Formats: sequence, C-alpha cells, structure tokens
Amino acid sequence: MANLTLVQAINQALAQEMERDNRVVILGEDVGVNGGVFRVTEGLAERFGEHRVQNTPLDESGILGAAVGLAIAGMRPVPEIQFEGFLGPAYDQIVNHAARFRNRTRGAITIPMTIRVPVGGGIHAPELHSDSPEAIYTHSPGLKVVMPCTPYDAKGLLISAIRDPDPVIFFEPKRVYRAYREEVPEEEYTIPIGQAKIVSEGEDLTIVTWGASVFQCLEALDDLPEDVSVELIDLRTIDPIDTDTIAASVEKTGRCVVVHEAPLTCGLGAEISSRIQERCFLHLEAPVQRVAGFDTIMPYYKLELDYLPDANRIGKGIRECLAY
Repeated sequence: MANLTLVQAINQALAQEMERDNRVVILGEDVGVNGGVFRVTEGLAERFGEHRVQNTPLDESGILGAAVGLAIAGMRPVPEIQFEGFLGPAYDQIVNHAARFRNRTRGAITIPMTIRVPVGGGIHAPELHSDSPEAIYTHSPGLKVVMPCTPYDAKGLLISAIRDPDPVIFFEPKRVYRAYREEVPEEEYTIPIGQAKIVSEGEDLTIVTWGASVFQCLEALDDLPEDVSVELIDLRTIDPIDTDTIAASVEKTGRCVVVHEAPLTCGLGAEISSRIQERCFLHLEAPVQRVAGFDTIMPYYKLELDYLPDANRIGKGIRECLAY
C-alpha cells in the first residue's frame, strides 16, 4: 500500500470515481491545469479532459447553481469551493435548492453532488479562510456533512459521498492536508456515511471530536497519567451524527468531553451534549464538558493558535470532567 497524504488520497478517490463513472465531473476555480488552490485535482484535467474538469469564473453561487443543474440532468458533479468562507455567497444554492429538491419533487429528482470544501484554521490564512461552519449546514435538512481527518478515511468517505444520491458537503481539514501520511489501499473502497470511528478505547471518559482536532486530542492523551483510560471517538460524519456509538461509549465511561474548532455557542458540541443528556442521563457522573473555539471571529495568524483548542486546553477539560 502507498503511504499517502490527505491530498493524495482525495486525488486518488476522484480519479478512480471518474474512471468508473463518466457522469462524475469536477468544476471550480482553477481546478483544471492548476489543480486547484491546494493542488487536490492536480493531473485530473490532463487525464480526463477539460470537459470533465472544468475551470469556472470566480462565482461560488454560479458554481453550485451549475452543479445543481448538472445533477438534475443526470450527472454527478463534484464542485470545489476554494475556502469555507466562500460558501456564504452560495448558501442559497446549497440550502434552498440542492438540499430541498428531493422533498420539493416528492422524490422524483435528487441531487447527487459532492461539494468539496477545505475547512478550519491553523495554516496562517487571512480572514474568511479559516472558519469552521459545519454546524450551519448540519442545521439544514436535506444535506449530509462529512469531515474526515485521515487519508484512509478521506478516500473511503469521498467515494461514498460521490455515489450518494443526495447532496453531501465534504469538508477537508486543510491543516491536515500534507501534515500526516497513512497507508491507503490502491483499490477503491467505501466507508459508510454516518458511522463514527473509535480511535482508541477507554473506560474512564469519552472524547467526541472530528476533523483536525482529532490530532490535538491525541496529543492531550499523551500527557495524561497512565492510569487514566480515555475513549476517543472521531465522528467522521457530522450529519447524520452516529449517536449510537457516542451513547454506547458514554454509558460505559460516564463522562464526556466534546472538542471542536468552531465557536462554542450553538456549535455542534451543544447538540451532542443534548443527545447525551437525553440518552445517557442515568449513566452520567459529570456534566458534559465542551472545549471549543471562542465566540469571536477567527483571529489573524498571530493569535490563531490561541483560538484553536490545543492539547493544554483539551487536557484541562478532561481533568475537570474527571474531577467532578
């Protein structure tokens, strides 16, 4: 097996799906010969032709509007939005059209498109290039929201997303794009959307997280006393949330810390805490803790690392939950 980065695994998944199904097309700003802003689509225009890897004008609403039309016409578009902050101009196309077509047509028309979006902070980017808007789209019925953090998961989940009959927002943590390598099978495979992964098993406390924060949680676990046993869950899919896996873990450990980059208020941690309260109340030995970004706009790069939950803040949350 090849040792791939997240970028390479996603590129391989795109190539294999385009090879398998000629309805799969890519569109976005500079995705052609330039290979996209992060070079994720590098080489695909040369291999499959510019009619299947289409550069577009600087117009996010137009990119996703065109993708909705392509999907209605029977194609499987994979539009790329260069940074998560640029989803705003395309919000109408995503929430009011792509997400609603199945319901609007009583199932006669679905929108099988996968919106690829780099997400999150940690790369010293300017404003609108480092946000974590996953809760906004999780709140919109009709969409699936996926955020893998490892190359293996990214390949399997992206193939599942492209084959899904409904719209999927596929968030790619840009902080991990080239920071981590993993063995990835050459052959195609799928990972079910909606299935979380237990990264490490434990008995004393559960951590629920996703995206790049998985790696900060692993750092935090390294600093804990040896006799503290923590179960770490990577959601991988944010919507639908794998509540069964979370509940089974919390019923075992009795304590939970939710970690995410997005601002605390109305972040996904609030939804997860509520579900734990509903499903696991009689098993809880402490209130659910949340370690999250602050309720402010993501700061410029000099303060960026102070905003993001790091191993120290996560470790503090774990200790407070254990001490309750």
